[in-house]
Amino acid sequence: MPKTAKQMVAEAEATVPRMSGADAKAMRGQPGVVFVDLREAAEIAASGKVPGALAIPRGLLEFRADPEGASKDAALTGAKTVVTYCASGGRAALAGKTLQEMGYTDVRSLGRFQDWVEAGGEAEKN
Repeated sequence: MPKTAKQMVAEAEATVPRMSGADAKAMRGQPGVVFVDLREAAEIAASGKVPGALAIPRGLLEFRADPEGASKDAALTGAKTVVTYCASGGRAALAGKTLQEMGYTDVRSLGRFQDWVEAGGEAEKN
């Protein structure tokens, strides 16, 4: 039976640990921790992003996360902990599950960028 997007997000949320904005804020800047903003460029331009976060639109994640791929991102493939986030949390959960399937062992979802902001996190504007 085919799955809906809602079902896929629910499955991803069940496997990818969700963290609070405060917990994410405490992790930022620690060695081996990489934040990944999965929103599109226009979304990031409108609100900013977690300082130092990699801006990788959800549609390109697999290519940038593949250590054998031509488009790999060394900062991501060398990460010990990956924290994903987006606008509403769905892309972050789906991306987290995908990263787990690709062999990343410590993947967490911040969920929404707004959770970061509400926890007092700074927004880096480009």
